[in-house]
Amino acid sequence: MEIENNKNFAVFTKEMRKTHTILAPTMLPIHFKLLSGIMKKYGYKLEFFDGDTNSAIEEGLKSVHNDICYPAMIVIGQLMEALKSGKYDPDKTALIMSQTGGGCRASNYIHLLRKALKENNLEQVPVISLNASGLEKHEGFKMYPGLLIKCIYALYYGDLLMYMYNQCKSYEINKGETDRVLDKWIEILKEKFESLKYLKVRELYKNIILDFSKIELEETEKVKVGIVGEIYLKYSPLGNNNLEEFLREDNAEVVMSGVTDFFMYCLSNSEIDYKLYGMKKVSSKFTKIGCSYLEHLQNVMIDSIKKYSNFRAPAPFKELKTSVEEYIGRGVKMGEGWLMTAEMLELINSGVNNIVCAQPFGCLPNHIVGKGMIRGIMEKHPEANIVVVDYDPSSTKVNQENRIKLMLANAKLSEYILNN
Repeated sequence: MEIENNKNFAVFTKEMRKTHTILAPTMLPIHFKLLSGIMKKYGYKLEFFDGDTNSAIEEGLKSVHNDICYPAMIVIGQLMEALKSGKYDPDKTALIMSQTGGGCRASNYIHLLRKALKENNLEQVPVISLNASGLEKHEGFKMYPGLLIKCIYALYYGDLLMYMYNQCKSYEINKGETDRVLDKWIEILKEKFESLKYLKVRELYKNIILDFSKIELEETEKVKVGIVGEIYLKYSPLGNNNLEEFLREDNAEVVMSGVTDFFMYCLSNSEIDYKLYGMKKVSSKFTKIGCSYLEHLQNVMIDSIKKYSNFRAPAPFKELKTSVEEYIGRGVKMGEGWLMTAEMLELINSGVNNIVCAQPFGCLPNHIVGKGMIRGIMEKHPEANIVVVDYDPSSTKVNQENRIKLMLANAKLSEYILNN
C-alpha cells in the first residue's frame, strides 16, 4: 500500500502492468471494442465488464448509498460484482474509472469506489483515475502520445460505425446483416490499429460507408427518435435499460450524436474558462488547437458520408456551438452543459422531432440543461416531441417504457395527420 495525496489507497505500479487485469465499466459497445484492442497492444490487459442491470444495481445499493447518482451506482455495482464473481483474482486485478474534476458528482465516483473496496476488504485492488487534469497519477498507467492518438481515432471510427449502424438496423431486410457488417469492420479496424494504416481515414471512411450502403434496406419511412442525456445513460444499454433495442422493437429508427462531440465540448470549454473566469491563456490556446484538429477529423467524416452515400450526416461541432446562442450561455458547463441543449436543437433542425432525454433522477446539472431547457426549445419549435425519462434504482422499467410509448404514440399520430 502506497500513500498519495495524504490518503491511503493502492497505486497501480509498473510491475502490475505484467500481472494485473484492468477492469473497466462498459458504456459504448462499439467504441470500446476498438479501444480494448489498442490498450492491449500497449501492454494493458484491459477488459470491459458487462453484467446484468439488476445485479449491478443490487450490488451498487450495497456498496454506495441510494442518494448517489444512478450511473455511479451501476458502474460501482458492476465493478464490485466482477470482483466478487470469482472470475478475477483481486490480487491481480485493477479497476479504472474516469474522473472529470468538474462540478459534477462524477468527480467523486472514484472515492466512492475505493470506499466500497475498503468495506469489502479489497483495499489491495488499485483504482486508476483516468483524467486529463492531473488529479491523480499512477506510475504504471500512462497515456503515451501514440496511445492517445490511436484512442482518438478509434472514437471517430466508432462514431461513424454507430451512425451507419443506427441508420441501417431498423430497415434491414436480411435480419442480422447490419450486425455482420459492423462486426466485420470492428475486426478490420482492430487490425489497422496494429500499424499506421489507421491513419488513412479518408480511405477507411469511404470503404466503411460503401459497405454499409450495400445492405438491403426497406424503403418505408419509420419514426425517428433521438436520444440525448447524461453521457452514461445516453450510450450505455446497461444504464438505459436497452433503450435503443426497445425503440427498434417499436418500429423506430434510433438517432444519436457521436461521443466525440462530448470531447470537443470539454476542450472548447477551456476557451470559455479563459474568457469568463480568467483561466490560463496558455491552456486555452493548446485546447483550441486540439479542438480544431478534432473538428477537422469530424469534417472529413461528414464530407465522406455526404460524398459516398445518402446517409444522414451529423452537424459539424461549430454549428452546435452557434445553435445554442439564443437559448443558453456557453458558460453553463456542469454535467453535459450547453451541449445537451445543442444536441436537442441539432436533432430538431435535422427533422428528428421526437427525443428521449435520459437523466439520472436528482441530477441537478442535467435537470437544468435538459428538462429545464425543454420549454424554451418548444416555444421556438412547437413541432418538438420531447420526453424526459428519469433513471434510478426505484424507477421501474415499465414506467420508463410507458412514458416512451406515449411519446411514440404522439409521434405516429403527428405523422398520420401530416400525411393525411
